[in-house]
Amino acid sequence: MLDRPLSMNLSQYEGLYDMVVPKDHLLREIKELIDSIFPSFMTN
Repeated sequence: MLDRPLSMNLSQYEGLYDMVVPKDHLLREIKELIDSIFPSFMTN
């Protein structure tokens, strides 16, 4: 059986967001809100 990665690396710049956007920035809060709402929206 082949080992499959748990996540896909879609961009070589994927980690840049974590380095540039501060932890308490509004953009990060919006991203976390969307990440938490979107999956529940898709399953209902």
